[in-house]
Amino acid sequence: MRSLIVALILGLSINSFLLPSYAQAKDKLSEDNEALYEQLRLFGDVLERVRQDYVDQPTDSELIEAALSGMLSSLDPHSSYMPPENFEDMKVETKGEFGGLGIEVTMENGLVKVIAPIDDTPAQRAGILPNDLISEIDGAPVMGLTLADAVDKMRGKVGTDINIVVLRPDAEEPLDITITRAMIKIRAVRHRSEGPDKNIGYIRITTFNAQTTKGLKKAFSNLQGEIQKNKLAGYIVDLRNNPGGLLTQAVTVADTLLDRGEIVSTRGRNPEDTSRFAARRGDMAKGHPVIVLINGGSASASEIVAGALQDHHRAILLGTQSFDKGSVQTIVPLPNEGALRMTTARYFTPSGRSIQALGVSPDIIFEQTLPDDMKERKGRREADLPGRLEGKDIDGEKNSKEKPAKKPASIAFIPREAEKDGQLQEAIRILNELQENKLKISQTKAAGKS
Repeated sequence: MRSLIVALILGLSINSFLLPSYAQAKDKLSEDNEALYEQLRLFGDVLERVRQDYVDQPTDSELIEAALSGMLSSLDPHSSYMPPENFEDMKVETKGEFGGLGIEVTMENGLVKVIAPIDDTPAQRAGILPNDLISEIDGAPVMGLTLADAVDKMRGKVGTDINIVVLRPDAEEPLDITITRAMIKIRAVRHRSEGPDKNIGYIRITTFNAQTTKGLKKAFSNLQGEIQKNKLAGYIVDLRNNPGGLLTQAVTVADTLLDRGEIVSTRGRNPEDTSRFAARRGDMAKGHPVIVLINGGSASASEIVAGALQDHHRAILLGTQSFDKGSVQTIVPLPNEGALRMTTARYFTPSGRSIQALGVSPDIIFEQTLPDDMKERKGRREADLPGRLEGKDIDGEKNSKEKPAKKPASIAFIPREAEKDGQLQEAIRILNELQENKLKISQTKAAGKS
């Protein structure tokens, strides 16, 4: 059996990796290829020994899937193997509707880390916070599970309860929290008029799924109908605690506010892997001032939008340093109906800035006032994640022209009451000041940079 497994593995490897080079150099096997053969033989030996001697008999599919999962997750925090059921869940999520608790998560040191709870979901109502670590699910430890396994355990039939144990840095004891599962219908975009005179359009984007751009255009249309044109002071686009999503949606969202120019470029291993995305004519804000709110929970697609609008001087960025995830993941379907989620490129803002492990710095730094029980908490960013991808500048060298912010990562916190939301209130004040003094965005950015 071992020899059969090894033969199959070697055969696949030759077909996938070696034949092109073999065709070019028939008489010579490179040292790299020889090393690969040795490693594959080792894998076959270990696989066969586990099949024969492990205390419980695992299935071959379990062992292979575990190997695939380990291979992908060892590369960086965002690469993973998705079994068929998880791939199907992912496809449902990107459509904007799925069953579960309503949290965006990743893995950190073997535990499930909350990136951000989704607005108006069971998780948010239960008090789940960004940077919470989930150590147990229904009495079973999370340690040893893959992220896909943990997510699968947290999902279930609508109306059923799940018990999780949460480790929170500022809590003396682990928190035992029971949450009732619900159908999570992600409303990607919410809007309302803001300010004392209700003359400011507020648009919150919670995620970048297939419905985001459509929802954003509807928000602009509704707000322009609600607020008389001669009274409209501008717009606030809230990207705080937005963990990202689809690259295509980030591009089209930025395009709604840009009239021309590059939005983002992605660069992979080879020069031919470079892609550029440009804006088309048409600004749905119709030239009105725009302030974008960001914080330590603004990641990936959020950073693409924020970086593009900042580089083109189309918006003022207000808040705190973003999460600094500047990598692109590609979904590769597999014959077993599963998929690979694999990091294939870094993205760069129009000016050539790399976001990876650096983030987006706001034009106006404004720290949110935290409740007493959160003041001792520490924020985290991509640069803090074990195994994270190195940031590189546009010529392929490690980040050298820029350095990460010296300040610690910001706490991704948004007060529930608008009147207590200091960042929101500051944005309202600035827009009213812009309207009163008829200032341009560039003038405000120069005066408020800190």
